[in-house]
Amino acid sequence: MLVPHLNDRAPAASPASSASSTKREGDWLRALIVSYSFPPVGGAGVQRMLKLAKYLPEHHVVPAVLTVANPSVPLTDPSLLRDLPPGIEVVRARTLEPGYALKRAAWSQTANRRGLRLGALAKEFLVPDPQILWQPAAQAAMLRRLYFTGAPPEVVLISGPPFSQFLLAPLVRLRRKTAVVLDYRDEWSTYRTTYEMMGGRIGSLIGDPLEAALLRSAHAVITATEEFRENLLAHFRFLDPWRVHAIPNGYDPDDFPSDLPAPPRDRFVIGYAGTVFKLTSTRGFLGAVRLLHERAPELARYLHVRFIGRVVETELDAFENTESLGVERLGYLEHAQSLRELAKSHLVLCTLDDVPGVERIYPAKIFELMCLGRPCLTLSPPGALTRLVSRHRLGDVLPPRDEARIAAYLEVQLRAFREGNGHARKDAPPSFAPQGIERYSRHALAGEFAAVMREAAKLAQ
Repeated sequence: MLVPHLNDRAPAASPASSASSTKREGDWLRALIVSYSFPPVGGAGVQRMLKLAKYLPEHHVVPAVLTVANPSVPLTDPSLLRDLPPGIEVVRARTLEPGYALKRAAWSQTANRRGLRLGALAKEFLVPDPQILWQPAAQAAMLRRLYFTGAPPEVVLISGPPFSQFLLAPLVRLRRKTAVVLDYRDEWSTYRTTYEMMGGRIGSLIGDPLEAALLRSAHAVITATEEFRENLLAHFRFLDPWRVHAIPNGYDPDDFPSDLPAPPRDRFVIGYAGTVFKLTSTRGFLGAVRLLHERAPELARYLHVRFIGRVVETELDAFENTESLGVERLGYLEHAQSLRELAKSHLVLCTLDDVPGVERIYPAKIFELMCLGRPCLTLSPPGALTRLVSRHRLGDVLPPRDEARIAAYLEVQLRAFREGNGHARKDAPPSFAPQGIERYSRHALAGEFAAVMREAAKLAQ
C-alpha cells in the first residue's frame, strides 16, 4: 500500500533521521521483521516488507523474517520470492486459520444462513482479526527467537495489517535491550470498517483500548502517511511525537525493465492494477464508461479498459454487462507481468472511494504508477492521495462518484487520441510532468527504516 512528514510544510528535525545513535551507521544491526503478508502471499500489501528485507542490508541492517507457513489469503505470487536477498533467514510458523475459501464463504453476503452465522461469530470473537489464530505459533516462534538463539534480534519490526501481529509487541518488550517498532501500513480503525471479516461489536468496543495498550509497548511507531501519523498522535495523546515517524510506500526501479511494452495505436487503453473492494470501488468510473457509450458511442468504441487484480464479491455487480463496453478483467497476475500489462496503457487509473478515513490514505500502487511514466487519472475525494498526485504532477484528479465529469474527461482524452491517429499524444496533459519522485525509491526508504530502527535500539539500551 515514504519520507517522514510528507505534508507541504517543512518537517522538523527528528532524532530518528539523525545518524547519531548508540550504533553508528557503519555498525551492523540485527533486525527481525514480522509480517503475515510476505511472499509467497501476493498483492500490493506484500511489497513494503519484501522490499525492506531486500534493501536493509545496504544500510548495514541484517534482516530475518517471521511469517506464516500456511497463509489463509486470496492471492499467492511465488515469483516475489526472487526479491529476497541471498541467505536471508525466513521463519515460517503455522496458523490455525481455515483455508481462505471457507473464510470467504462465511463472510459472503450470499452465504446460506449457517454460513452467515459462522461469519458473524468470526467477526465477533476473532479479535482484532481472523489472523489471531496465527498467534499461538507466532508467539512460540518469537520466544525461541528471543531466548534460544545465539544472536537474538536487537530490534523487532512488526508490520500490520493484520493487526493481531501487534500482540507480539508485549512479548518482545519483556526481553530487555530488544527494541519494538510497530509499522502501520494501514490505519487500524479504517481497517476495521473497510476490509473483509472485520467490524464485529466486540472488536469495535475493545479496538481503541487494545491499540493503545500495544502502542505503549513500542519504542517507535511508523505510519505509511503523514496524515496517518497526525491522526494517531491526535487519537493517542500519550505518544511521543519524536517516536512516531511517517515513511511512505514506494517503488523499486529494479521492477521496471527498459523493454516495457508501449500502448497500442488502434485503441485507447486505460489500465488499473490492484484489488477492487469497498475502499477502492470503481463504481463511479464504470458508471462514467456507461454514460460515455450513451453520449458518444462512436468515440467510445476506441476505449478499452483493463482491470488487473482481484475484484471482491461485493463489487462484482458493478462490472455486470461491461464486457460489451470494452471493459476487460484479467484477474491477478504475477507482479512483473502485471507491470508489463499496465505499461500497455495510455492512461492509468488510481481510485479511492468516498468512505470514512479516506483523506489519510495513499494506495500503495500509486508509487509504482508514478515510476511507470504514464499519465494517471486519480478518482478520489480531497486528501493525502490527491495532494500527492498534484504535488508530483502525476495527472488529473476527479471526484470518484461524479460520473458526468469522468465521462466528459474520457471524451476529451478519446478525441485527442482519435485526432492523433492512434499515435501517442505529443501534448501530454499539463497536469502530467512527474517531478520529485526519486524520494520514493525503495532503497532510500529502507535507509529511513534503518534510521528509525537504530534510534529504537538506542532507546532499548
